[in-house]
Amino acid sequence: MEDYWVWGASVIKGEDGKYHMFASRWPKDKPFFNGYIFYSEIVRAVADKPEGPFTFKEVVFDKRGKDFWDGRTTHNPTIHKSEDTYLLFYIGTTYEGEDPLPELLQEPLSTEIKNFKNETYGNLRIGLATSKSVFGPWERSDEPILLPRPRKWDDNITTNPAPCVADDGSILLVYRSNVPKLGTRLGVAKAEKLGEPFKRIRDNYMEFHVEDPYIWWVKDHYEMIAKDQSGTLTDEYHAGVHATSKDGIDWIVSDPAKAYSREIVWDDGTTDNLGSFERPQLLIENGKPVCLYCATGDGPGGFNNALRTWNVATPFKNE
Repeated sequence: MEDYWVWGASVIKGEDGKYHMFASRWPKDKPFFNGYIFYSEIVRAVADKPEGPFTFKEVVFDKRGKDFWDGRTTHNPTIHKSEDTYLLFYIGTTYEGEDPLPELLQEPLSTEIKNFKNETYGNLRIGLATSKSVFGPWERSDEPILLPRPRKWDDNITTNPAPCVADDGSILLVYRSNVPKLGTRLGVAKAEKLGEPFKRIRDNYMEFHVEDPYIWWVKDHYEMIAKDQSGTLTDEYHAGVHATSKDGIDWIVSDPAKAYSREIVWDDGTTDNLGSFERPQLLIENGKPVCLYCATGDGPGGFNNALRTWNVATPFKNE
């Protein structure tokens, strides 16, 4: 997709036996970071194997109007399943007025555009769409499934959902918000079953400085991978952190903490230290991780320095 920024891949095996990737994209005539908040949409691609190659099939969610909470932007999808129902979690936002012209989104931003962007970012919320088929149609939530809480640490946004569907049908949801002076932090909510409201089961945030969580269940505990925001946990800036929890509420960073590095080995044996290696998502089959997917950018690092972004699939070794 040469004409688009592509970001974040979540993959599931569909009822057709093929592998379906849900990802975000927005036109490359807009800058990467200032463009996604206004122009991102969720798309689907298909492959015969977990590692691809994936072929674009359709736009799943595009703009549906400013009067919807997610009517102007959808982003960061993560696909899961509860019995016979596909669950597509994502984030969305809306805003008044016209879409900003590409040239207005170039740095440095005018005060007017900066305020417009901040207001739109402040409307970010988590949503859920459901379908009996990976092909849709998708029933999108009329309201966000998790709202900010006034006068709490997460009173600004709710974003980057990381759900885990239990055998009893309950859904644990780790999510991100922003804390002034501390940066990104994670919270925890839970729904007793699909269709029930998500309620916080942890009042305060997790202490460690991460974002982009992904969680799953292993035998008798939860596991998490996430992006190390400062590099203090893994000794590598933006490497992957691994943590575990018995109850989904209290999480312990593993020792060693590093789950993966930004330096990767390609299938031809060459190595690369990527500018971005984020939004980790797993394909899990029969209870075991099969493939890791990460959003990737070239350049020295930093969203504004990338000339190209794509999603990398890293298959797990069979042992």
